[in-house]
Amino acid sequence: MSTIELQEHPDLAVSRPYTNTELLSVVAARELAGRRVVFAGHGLPTLAVALAQQTVSPEVEIVYESGITGAHPQELPRAVSDSVLVSGAECVMGMPALFNYMLQGNRIEVGFLGAAQVDRYGSLNSSIIGSDVDAPAARLPGSGGAVEVMANCGEAFLVMRRHTARTFVERLDYCTSPSPHRAAEHATGPMPSGRGVTRVITDLGIMSREPPDEELRLTSIHPGVQVEEVRRATGWDLQIAADLVTTPEPTESELAILRELDHDRVYLR
Repeated sequence: MSTIELQEHPDLAVSRPYTNTELLSVVAARELAGRRVVFAGHGLPTLAVALAQQTVSPEVEIVYESGITGAHPQELPRAVSDSVLVSGAECVMGMPALFNYMLQGNRIEVGFLGAAQVDRYGSLNSSIIGSDVDAPAARLPGSGGAVEVMANCGEAFLVMRRHTARTFVERLDYCTSPSPHRAAEHATGPMPSGRGVTRVITDLGIMSREPPDEELRLTSIHPGVQVEEVRRATGWDLQIAADLVTTPEPTESELAILRELDHDRVYLR
């Protein structure tokens, strides 16, 4: 096993035989053990599901946000609408069927999401940076289907390449996808049927929460990372689980499968 210099996080001056993106993918795949139906976009979530299918959860099925389900691609797709997903797929749904039947029908166990900002209860901002909605410092892609995923999937996972206090904030600049906790606080309209964010996997560790009211807690810390590093990189007073563990390192077998899946390092950059 070759040694690769870990360069993704400046606080981690150590060498490991894997990169941070490989660690994130392996950890996310392990979290899918026992899950059956997963909703994901492209990137590390796609890679994590592909790895889970060959390791901890052979029966897990991915529903892509393009409406393709039961895909049997001969190679790793480079986008959710990649043609390699369509050939041989069990079903290709239109958007109404995807959202009305699959998501709102509560047929998805785990939905992968991303965000620019995350708060302690797992509410997400993917819309703007800055306090002035009319003139923000930056405009982001927005919700897409994220608010539907948050509200209707059994639970939501986040895979974040960088854990910083700019991302994990005390107060969101804008709430795109409210957690069940935040929705209950406002108590208007229908309440989410899903549990909201239950896992956040970052380059420093894993944060978990039990819905509806528990905050995200640090439950696992990656090898070589100190608890204080995670505290400094979190914008609120992060709770540390009493049974905090160290994340088991990726095995040679997991890394071999992962590198074969993404041999062009499309996502493992």
